[in-house]
Parts: sequence; C-alpha cells; structure tokens
Amino acid sequence: MRILGIDYGDRHIGLALTDALKLTAQPFGTYDLKTPESENRKFFQDLVVRYDIEEIVIGFPLRMDGSQGTRTQKTREFAGWLEKAVHKPIIFWDERLTTQQALHYLEDRKVRGKKKKECEDQISAVIILSTYLERKRGDSDAPQGR
Repeated sequence: MRILGIDYGDRHIGLALTDALKLTAQPFGTYDLKTPESENRKFFQDLVVRYDIEEIVIGFPLRMDGSQGTRTQKTREFAGWLEKAVHKPIIFWDERLTTQQALHYLEDRKVRGKKKKECEDQISAVIILSTYLERKRGDSDAPQGR
C-alpha cells in the first residue's frame, strides 16, 4: 500500500507517491484538472486502484501566521470531493513554504523555464509527503506510555 501526496492548485495538481514500504516520496507528475468533472474522478479512482493507495496527504495552505484564507477553503472543498470520489482518508498537511523550498531545490539544480514550472508542483507534493512521512516515523518511534 502507498500514500499519495498532493499539492493542490486551481488548475494544476502536483502529485507524489511513496514507495511500497512507505519510506520515501517520489515525484509522480502533475495532473491538470479537466471538464467534465467525471474525468477528474476517473483519473483519481484509477490512480488509487492502480497504486494501491491507502491514504492521501493534501498540502494545507495556511497563512504564515497560521490562519486560514480563501485558498484553504478551496483546498477543503477539493479534499471533500476527492474523499467522496475515492473513499480513502484525507490528511491535511501544513504546506507553508513548500513552494519556496521547491523553487530553491530547482534553482540549485539549475532547472529553468518551462521545465521549472512543470516540476514545481510535483516537487512541492514530494516535500509535503516527505515531511508527513518523517513525522509519522517520528511518532511511531516515540516511546509508548505505560
């Protein structure tokens, strides 16, 4: 079973997947939302089945002060739609500064122009999923109460 990471945008969605052991996150590309909505539903349903996805982590766009804005509400609406479409649990994960991290990563590797834009969303999804995995591992390594 795997975990899907999503960097949600109005038109483009960055995707990342864990390996089968859920140790690492790898870029899985981007998905451009379509009309009619049934195409989007089919894409995500097929993805969940094909890769045996057990849960989905979606970047939650909080403001720097931790408050929620209009982008947060749009993300909640998408997550609600996705949960109904694929019947898998959705986890919101703080995505503050992931875009900047992704841009620095791409700058360090001298990725430019159109290629940079194509990679930005999926690298953000990898960062979201990676930090989620790190926290999850950290929580499971914590000593259990008596």
